Amino acid sequence: MPEPITRTDWLYAELPDKPVTTHDAEQLLAASPFSCHRNSARRSLRTLTRAGLLVCKKDAAGRRKYTRKNPRSVAR
Repeated sequence: MPEPITRTDWLYAELPDKPVTTHDAEQLLAASPFSCHRNSARRSLRTLTRAGLLVCKKDAAGRRKYTRKNPRSVAR
């Protein structure tokens, strides 16, 4: 039996290689089998950042943008 995937693992697998805001993550989670709320998205992004998988930077407006620390290679 396959091991169940967590909301955080699912979100990381679905994140694009471009910067993502909490709103973007919330929209991604809306298509997932997990509950989707802004605080859940924030918590998952924070967990991934603490695990060293994402980098968090603030833009000029003070919004946090998350990017993958090691982007996936692009197949050409």
